[in-house]
Amino acid sequence: MNQPLAGYAPAPVTTRMENHGDHMLKVALQTGNDLFARVGSMVAYEGFVQYEPNPPAVRQIAKDWMTGEGAPLMKCSGDGLLYLADYGADVVVIQLDGDGISVNATNLLAFDAQLTWGVERVKGLAKFAGQGLWNTKISGHGWVALTSRGKPIVVDCGGGEDETYVDPDALVAWSPNLKVKGKRSFKAGSLIGRGSGEAYQMAFSGQGIVVVQPSEDSTDRLRVRG
Repeated sequence: MNQPLAGYAPAPVTTRMENHGDHMLKVALQTGNDLFARVGSMVAYEGFVQYEPNPPAVRQIAKDWMTGEGAPLMKCSGDGLLYLADYGADVVVIQLDGDGISVNATNLLAFDAQLTWGVERVKGLAKFAGQGLWNTKISGHGWVALTSRGKPIVVDCGGGEDETYVDPDALVAWSPNLKVKGKRSFKAGSLIGRGSGEAYQMAFSGQGIVVVQPSEDSTDRLRVRG
């Protein structure tokens, strides 16, 4: 290999999912251990890998995607190495061990097909956002890969009485056991937060984490369904 390029070669496989740099995901596929991935995210693969767009498990909740609460997925199966990316976004890999995570659908890159998942309403926000906000909840034992527009921060809510406030446009994911409510900023208005300019934030409390991205792109926000 040309010496200047040697440092970019893939590292030996050590686990099911791992980062190759900050912006690419490497997945070790094995027969019987399928993967759901965002449509269009494949950038390269080695070995024998098959793709099935809109598989039956995905069609069950396709009605939610029609209103913008999710992103089309493909099922990836076979034996080999699969590389995924999302237009240069940072990739965050999470291993679930019987717990769960609630994810903004536009930040969902891939997850193990055996995990339990579905679209659900975010409780406690209806009066701030019309009919409420919707997210994708994933739980069980397996791997999940998220994307972030820039290097994210993971905030530990600590389990105390204090609340953690997040601009909805910057939110990537959170522990589903956290309590969520909206807070309207009557005095500050759109001076708080940089994305949509909306005068409310999401307040989290309890035991768990919140993942926040530095980019507050309104196209990446939680989806509102009227």
